[in-house]
Formats: sequence, structure tokens, C-alpha cells
Amino acid sequence: MPELPTGPRSPRPKAGADPTRPPGDGQPPGAESARQARDRARAFLDLHEGRHPVPILDDPGIRAVLLAARRIAIVGASADPGRPSHDVFRVLRDRGFECVPVNPNVREVLGVPAFGTLREAVAATGPFDIVDVFRRSEPCVDHAREAVETGARCLWLQLGIVNWEAARIAHEGGLAVVMDRCTAIELRRLAPDPPDMSG
Repeated sequence: MPELPTGPRSPRPKAGADPTRPPGDGQPPGAESARQARDRARAFLDLHEGRHPVPILDDPGIRAVLLAARRIAIVGASADPGRPSHDVFRVLRDRGFECVPVNPNVREVLGVPAFGTLREAVAATGPFDIVDVFRRSEPCVDHAREAVETGARCLWLQLGIVNWEAARIAHEGGLAVVMDRCTAIELRRLAPDPPDMSG
């Protein structure tokens, strides 16, 4: 079966270029970004075509995680009402979850003090059930390590985010993994009745 095109092809190296040198080191501009775009496209295809190197939660698993969770760290939460992470923070908080923003660039989100790192948030407030990540794919590996180290139960990468290395780290650390899904959307879709937060 021919390989599906996943994006623009990288330019061929110039005559005399050393093929062992890393992309971007003397290579034409755009060569590295084209490779990254292809890698991202492959990661998304693998996720949505069921080629999972580690287990990813399906709908029943996601529903169970959402119904069992009480505390959610929102990594990349924004104080800007126009940003999706701000809206998701508000929706989850309004549904009764204890949400804590993790973002070194903001002081608070909707009156809740923000922390620079997940480790700081856990040290100050306790462990989280879900670590909900609104970041580019690349930093997710570090967030996965932090989630494992701080005793989280689920690493959740938001819509548009797939990182199989982060998923592997989380899975091997005993966490459930969700990728390319929105907590607020899945809550409305899979658990429309508010979970009991009294326990």
C-alpha cells in the first residue's frame, strides 16, 4: 500500500551537504519544520486509526475517569477569556471540579492562584486526578514525567495534541492516557449529569 502524503516534502540536501548533520544545521530553512509536520501528522493518523503503541482510553474509560475525578490541574490555563483553556477551566469549575491553573505566565485564573509548575501546584494543594494539558506537543513529555512523579491518575492531552512519548511515559508510570480530546466536550458528551462531588 503506498504511503499517504502527510505534508510538504523536505527539500533535498544541496550537493556536498553532509547528510549526517542534524536538520536545521546548515540545511535549507523549513527543512526541520516540514519534518516535524510529517511526524505530527503520523502521530495523529496512528491515534485515529487505532495504531496505539500504548493503551489510550476509549469512551467508557474516559467517562469513568471523568466521573471519578475531583481535582484537575489545567496546564497552560489562561487568564484571557478568549482562550480555550480559560473556557474549559470555567466549565470544569462550574461542574464542581476543583481546578488549579498551572502556568508561570499568569497569577490567577478566575480567582484561583496559578502555579509555575505541576510540582509546585501539588506541593501547595495536593495531588491531582487529571493533568489536563493545553500546550504544544513537544513540552508534553516533561508534563508526563511531572504527572507520574506527582501521583496523578490520568494524563489528558487536549484537542490537537498527540505525543506518543508522553503517552508511553504516563502509561508506564501507571496513568491512564487521553489524547486529542477536550475535557469539557467529553464531559458534556459522556457524563451530561453532574458527578457527585460530595464524597
